[in-house]
Amino acid sequence: MTIKDMARLPEPVQHTGTGATRSRKPIYQNSLPPCNQACPAGNNIQKVMLYAQEGDFRAAWQAFCETSPMPSVFGRVCYHPCEGGCNRVDVEGDASQSVRIHGIERFLGDLAIEQNWQFEPPAIETGKKVLVVGAGPCGLSAAYHLRLAGHQVEIREAGPVAGGMLHFGIPAYRLPRDILQAEVDRLENIGVTITLNHKVEDLAKEKAEGGFDVAFIAIGAHIGKRTDIPAREAGTMLDAVNFLHDVGTGQQPKMGRRVAVYGGGNTAMDAARTAKRMDVDEVMIIYRRDREHMPAHDFEAEEALAEGVKIHWLRTIQQIEGDDIQVEEMEIGEDGRPKPTGRMETLQADTLIMALGQNIESQLLANVDGIELNRDGTVQVAENMMTGHGGVFAGGDMVPSDRTATIAVGHGRKAANHITAWLNNTTFEKPAKNPVIGHEKLHLWYRTLAPQQQQPALTPEQRNDFSEVVGGLTAEQALFESARCYSCGNCFECDGCYGSCPEGAIQKLGKGNGYKIDYQRCTGCSACYDQCPCHAIEMVGVEKLNAEPSTENAVQTQEVRS
Repeated sequence: MTIKDMARLPEPVQHTGTGATRSRKPIYQNSLPPCNQACPAGNNIQKVMLYAQEGDFRAAWQAFCETSPMPSVFGRVCYHPCEGGCNRVDVEGDASQSVRIHGIERFLGDLAIEQNWQFEPPAIETGKKVLVVGAGPCGLSAAYHLRLAGHQVEIREAGPVAGGMLHFGIPAYRLPRDILQAEVDRLENIGVTITLNHKVEDLAKEKAEGGFDVAFIAIGAHIGKRTDIPAREAGTMLDAVNFLHDVGTGQQPKMGRRVAVYGGGNTAMDAARTAKRMDVDEVMIIYRRDREHMPAHDFEAEEALAEGVKIHWLRTIQQIEGDDIQVEEMEIGEDGRPKPTGRMETLQADTLIMALGQNIESQLLANVDGIELNRDGTVQVAENMMTGHGGVFAGGDMVPSDRTATIAVGHGRKAANHITAWLNNTTFEKPAKNPVIGHEKLHLWYRTLAPQQQQPALTPEQRNDFSEVVGGLTAEQALFESARCYSCGNCFECDGCYGSCPEGAIQKLGKGNGYKIDYQRCTGCSACYDQCPCHAIEMVGVEKLNAEPSTENAVQTQEVRS
């Protein structure tokens, strides 16, 4: 590994330091780390890392649960865009060297289950009743935050278990069912009522008869999209969502020896990897684009290929006759879209699983006035996630958005904030975001050789059943990973400012309380600014100085806003 000297050379000509008149002054300013910004659930990741690196795992778990109630689940199923935003990626020049945030989240969640950590019940009861339709990630998240606000919350779920697509759409080798159930149980323990096997078909009737003040619709996209393919005496054809649902409930669809999956999304990858575990000889994926343009995450394709799934890129199905699937070879045009070439190929499969996306079910809203549907069947909502009917809110797959479990959790939290405000006849105002601190703003005067810790995983040869493929971090690894965090934009009390100030203007307030600046002593030399590795100090000019005549400025490391 090549180690670069990251210390900055002195620039005596360009440097604007102290003088007879102070033109600038430093201020402490906690800012937004790029990992926090990238998280669809709004997790305060830097705060989690602050506690975790001190070994206070329970406080770190509680920090996650301020925004997302199921860390053990989402430490497994989230595609961790936070890690893509991690500044270590740019500093190291290697995308694989981000802080392993999802591994720490999973470790904390699993530890909470092992230690039986529970949520604190609400301190007050508002007497308001909220109906949540759907026990998927969005509905569970909304119910959690609504219950903590003191409302009575009942989730009504059509399925036999809670979890929605977490249970029926994500295979057990990625998310063990006992883990999911443990996180659901914790929600019930604070008073969230979950009524299973109860399909809401008439929302207006259910809301009125149940005496609910508000309804939140969080039904997942469970209806598979269809396409017209000419077929004569076609073999078995299954829908990917129904296939995964059946396997998730213990059913074993008969598929023959050869299985083809049509589609290139994450559901297609899950369906193919699931079929591979069900005593078949061959599993293939047929997809009309190339790997670069597939909607699935690249590591999903890597995992599928490692497990023996064949992927026929740039192929589209033209006709099916018996076990023969006639496909046309495609090519990617300059606009990035697949174009037909006229070249044909015949593949063979006993079963074809269609994985072309999912639609939502909106029939339950038919008798609710004022609700408007978009062309794709999703529900139109305002900024506060309320539909055109007062007191009826919607989120997750029901509204226009990318469809991931983590986005759904974020929708649930957002909707809960707006629902509580609506019940109180107020408006929820989201706090203003602090500036984002990218890698170019860091003052890294140190360089650490701290390679990312790897989670254990089954080898492809061992993946012959639904045992969990990826293992968790150890406590030692979690400590190490959390210590790799740069604490971008937020003070972590490294004493760089304190040690560099030539005037003694920086005063320590004690562990966890940060520092304050005495402007009677400060000359504006910016030594503290230059020595702050995480950019928790800003130098402000005369106009800011005149606008803020105070003589002290302090920072508290625990008060991190996102």
